[in-house]
Amino acid sequence: MARFFMLPYHIILVLVALSTTTLTIASVPSTLVAPPPLQPKTTIPPAQAHLRAPTVSPSNYRKPKPLTPAAKEFLAAHNKARAEVKVAPLKWSDKLAHDTDMLVRYQRDKKNCRFADMSLTQYGMNQMWASGMRVTPTRAVGLWLQSKKHYSYQKNTCAPRHDNCGVYKQVVWKKTLEVGCAQAKCGRDGSTISICSYYPPGNVIGERPY
Repeated sequence: MARFFMLPYHIILVLVALSTTTLTIASVPSTLVAPPPLQPKTTIPPAQAHLRAPTVSPSNYRKPKPLTPAAKEFLAAHNKARAEVKVAPLKWSDKLAHDTDMLVRYQRDKKNCRFADMSLTQYGMNQMWASGMRVTPTRAVGLWLQSKKHYSYQKNTCAPRHDNCGVYKQVVWKKTLEVGCAQAKCGRDGSTISICSYYPPGNVIGERPY
């Protein structure tokens, strides 16, 4: 059973109850065209989108380091999904990974694992909070990909009440070239927060992911 909540326009959340498992999934825009009008509490904000991409690639950060097992797993899961729709593979960005790791730690240590306001970030971003389950990098990406079933390529829209399909589109966004991800455990309950950042960002208004 899914429960939907009205939240500030910069973030879209869906809470899914699966026995003892709780998921919170979000795709965070870097920039919005304009704040949408106030909506009734029973609705979900319009799908997020980016106005423009930054001009400086995070790949210029520094000499690449050998990938960690978690980085390899995140990258492989993304590129498997991209290959299925004939989109070029992503490259791992140490800069994105570093910034994302700092964000994950901030949300864990300062915000009790609640999502931070990232509406002005220059990167695309997928976030997830999960409790009652073990979330590997592969599983995190897989849960984002589940929203594919709510995306209509022909109409280039998410199904009603499923505006969170932007998390799927960001994973396979053709113009996105680099990714960096991080995870952290939250408190004694064993919950996990997972975040991936993308450059250039996806979910551009009027464009299809591929």
